[in-house]
Amino acid sequence: MKAFWNALPTEGRWLLSTVAIQTFGRGMTLPFTIIYLHEVRGFELGLSGALMSLIAITGLVVTGPGGTLIDRFGARRVLIAGLLAMIAGCSLLAFATHPAIAAVAVMLIGVNFGVSWPGFNALIASVVDGEVRQQYFGVNFALVNLGIGIGGVIGGFFVNVDDPATFTAIFLIDAATALVPLALLLGPLRHVRTQSDPDDGTAEEPGGYRAIVRRPAVLWLTLLTFLAVFIGYGQMEAGFPAFARQVAGVSTQVVGIAFAVNTAVIVLLQFTVLRLITGRRRTRVMQVMALVWALSWVVLGATGLLPGSVAAAIGVIAYMGVFAFGETMLQPTVPAIYNDLATDRTRGRYNAINSAAFQAGAITGPLVAGVMLGEGLDAWFIALMVAGSLAVGLLASALERVVPAQANGAPSAEAAPR
Repeated sequence: MKAFWNALPTEGRWLLSTVAIQTFGRGMTLPFTIIYLHEVRGFELGLSGALMSLIAITGLVVTGPGGTLIDRFGARRVLIAGLLAMIAGCSLLAFATHPAIAAVAVMLIGVNFGVSWPGFNALIASVVDGEVRQQYFGVNFALVNLGIGIGGVIGGFFVNVDDPATFTAIFLIDAATALVPLALLLGPLRHVRTQSDPDDGTAEEPGGYRAIVRRPAVLWLTLLTFLAVFIGYGQMEAGFPAFARQVAGVSTQVVGIAFAVNTAVIVLLQFTVLRLITGRRRTRVMQVMALVWALSWVVLGATGLLPGSVAAAIGVIAYMGVFAFGETMLQPTVPAIYNDLATDRTRGRYNAINSAAFQAGAITGPLVAGVMLGEGLDAWFIALMVAGSLAVGLLASALERVVPAQANGAPSAEAAPR
């Protein structure tokens, strides 16, 4: 950690040192937004779910244009606009007593979600490079989970459905934490430039989305990202808790403990994993991750054989721990490959493609899980998740054949064809 910190430029230290604070507010509201809409504001459950989906849908819609704007005007300006939308959205949602007001609020939040991923990734890639960049993405992921985890725990003790003011407070805190990155962008990071210089010789470089996606490396990587999120993060708020409750028969307390274990494993193991994967091909790391995730789904599936038992509870918690170990391999590798493939002129669009693939997987994952588990296809659901995990490993093999060696974390090897 000391060597990594010393290798960071000042701008990188500013960004990293505030990550947990930035995500603390998000952690306070993330688990409780649908509870707030349904139980506190009295919206129908179906409407509350639709409002939650509107965040992701809005984010997906603005991601493409956001990437183009990042490349044209710079990540800093786009991020400032997104953060202002986030502050306005959270503040509005804190007092939303009508569905129309809530809809406007969640769309504003969705705008920030759509531009923050490609924006901050582009900003990070402009500040750090090489192995330090890969390490940065991994450490950043651990700190994001730390902030969200602490926020979720504190929010759980603080909110009370019989006291709407407690929910108003957590949404205002979420808005206030967005002021931290806003202050960085207006202060210490005001000189960071992500867009290319018009005279840098890349003016003729093909940079449209169609040209980028036509690159075999980008196409395989995007498919891998979508599938990894579909069988991974897309199940965290739907497939996993539904299976744990309906099939494994465990309590909500066990589900809560499992999420806490997920956060703890990521925070505790991320540095160790980073040390182990440094200098190794990123596609090989993804293959290991795919096997780990396949194992985690087998563990969860086995809990259905002993529903309601202590063994099922242990299995549910173990699933989250094993899955989290796989997460520590995904986050340092995929964003690093995207940014090593990109140039300053196209970095915003490359990260926007990454973000769009992530959001598409996060939207379709819960839909498939809901249909399959709702129809009682529990075993088929687990089989699909295991097969999807193994398919991620196959996609990583296909990616390795076409990705440049340097982008794959092996600069000393002979470059693969583009």
